[in-house]
Amino acid sequence: MDELPRTLRVLWDLEPKPTRATGPALSRDRIVRAAVELVDEQGMDALSMARLAERLGCATMSLYRHVASKDELQAVMFDAALGEPPKPDPDGGWRAGLETWARELLAVYRRHPWMPRMEITGPPLAPGQLSWLDAGLALLRDTELPPIEQMSVMLLVAGYVRTEATMAIVGDEVRGELARETVERVARLLDPARFPALSEVVASGAFTAAPFDFDHFAYGLRLVLDSIEAQSSEE
Repeated sequence: MDELPRTLRVLWDLEPKPTRATGPALSRDRIVRAAVELVDEQGMDALSMARLAERLGCATMSLYRHVASKDELQAVMFDAALGEPPKPDPDGGWRAGLETWARELLAVYRRHPWMPRMEITGPPLAPGQLSWLDAGLALLRDTELPPIEQMSVMLLVAGYVRTEATMAIVGDEVRGELARETVERVARLLDPARFPALSEVVASGAFTAAPFDFDHFAYGLRLVLDSIEAQSSEE
């Protein structure tokens, strides 16, 4: 397993643990828990090894015996914050199960708003990510989709949830009458000659209501599940 990148070795618990004492009960798990708590409270910009060490009551250099870099720490934080995927109702069917899967993942992102904003640097290879992927693929066994299409479905649903979570989090940050007034002011600036289709939507009132009143997640998820169901029935 030495050929795996160090971050993956850490995520899969293949990297040797430090044997020398590095402070009171300091461990990789404790460091990661403290880091997640810190960014949940103050955002990812607040994360630094020095600030984390202060929170843990240890020397900054002690952290590097457990995590080699801030990037490695963030990767482990993301996987740890995912937690366990939902366990489906055995009698609920794949569609209800996949909807629960999507809503539970959205809830994870809402609890940890920094997660969907993290850069995607490659395919899901960490154990927590793969647990969620495995849980979703298990649901799709009840469809007629071949394995490669099942994988494509899960990438689609996961990507949809992540995008919608990001938009919802941004909406939470700017929500309020001031935000609504800003949207309405911009709407009045639209020239129908330049934005003909958008101007029709604005005239209907949907543009100004969309960021505030419409459940985009539920509507979009239903369309995604409808398309999966239709594709499955054609196989």
